[in-house]
Parts: sequence; C-alpha cells; structure tokens
Amino acid sequence: MSMNKLNSRLFFGDMKSFWNERFSEEAYIYGEEPNVFFRQVLAAHKPGKILLPGEGEGRNAVWAARQGWDVHALDYSDSGKEKALRLADRLKVSINYEVADLSTIRLEPNTYDFIALIFVHLPTHQREQVHQQLAQSLKPDGIILIEAFHKSQLQYDSGGPKNAAMLYDAALLKQDFYALDILELVETTDRLNEGEWHKGNAAVVRMKAKRQAD
Repeated sequence: MSMNKLNSRLFFGDMKSFWNERFSEEAYIYGEEPNVFFRQVLAAHKPGKILLPGEGEGRNAVWAARQGWDVHALDYSDSGKEKALRLADRLKVSINYEVADLSTIRLEPNTYDFIALIFVHLPTHQREQVHQQLAQSLKPDGIILIEAFHKSQLQYDSGGPKNAAMLYDAALLKQDFYALDILELVETTDRLNEGEWHKGNAAVVRMKAKRQAD
C-alpha cells in the first residue's frame, strides 16, 4: 500500500470517529436551515442534479430537495447520514446520502449541474485532488459554490478548524479551480447563526465558479 493511501485510510478513520461523535447528539448542531449563501445562490438556478460533499446533518441537502433538486450527499459520518435522513423524512423529501471518504471516492465526470461545498475543510495533502475531481464532475455550464472559513478565522470562536493549514483564502481557491471561470470570489466577515457550532462573527471566503461549455 502506498503512503498516500495509508494516510487517507488513517485520516478517514479519524474523521469518521470525530464526526460520528459530534453528530451523535439529538440536536442539529449546525441547525436545520440551509446556509444563507447556498440558499440565495441555489434559488436563482433551475433544479437539476446536485452534489453536496461533506453534507453532515443534511440541512442543505433537504432544502435543495424541497426545491426540486436531485440530491446526492456525501459525508464521512454514519451519524450525520442518520440525522439527514430523519430530517428528509420529516419534511417528506428524498435524498441520496452516501457515507464515503471524500479523498478516495471516484466521481463520474460530466455528471452534476451544481456542486456546493459549505464549510468543507480538507487537509493540504487531499484538498487540491478533491477540488479538481469535483470540477471535472461538473457538466458543461455546471456551477460550483464554496463557502469556507478564511485563514483569518483563527481570531474568532464561531467555528471552523483550529489548524491554519485547513483554512482557505481567495488565492488558494483560485489556484485549485484554475480550470473554471470564476464568477464570484470574495473574502469577507459575516455573522453566522447556524446552530450552536457556527455562531458569531466569522471570517469567510465565498466562491462561485462555472465550467465552460465544451
């Protein structure tokens, strides 16, 4: 086994345990409402097939399904999947939710009309590979949307990784998604109100990018 594959397996096991524990409580720790940026952008697009990696407890997936999107969600956590499916059942929609390692899953190219990464933070040795595979899995004219904690988030206690290497900025996203047309790329400070774990002033970076039609 290569060192990269071994590291991926160890990381997957660590992340699975971490998120299973975090999502094990009854309450939806990031709330049941969709991320505001995600909701605003998605509402302006005609429903199609959407991929939501790192979807957690399902708040964005369920909202997208209620708008008529065909939802494919991915996450490390069985606990997250269980809560997402409960939320979907309660709101009478259907979502496809797969427990998977984001660094090793193989996505079909030219598959999705829309992909959203909402506060999905990956380590340096996986991030670029995952981001590029996601870009390739977009259909021509497909959109990828990102909201993530900025590198300056360490000064706030409103959520996010405490490891600066797992935080993002505009230059990093521009580099990772060089093959796409960037429609919006903003570094800003906002006030989060997403459950108990994303609450208060936060430094974020937001990107909307599009794959060129062939």
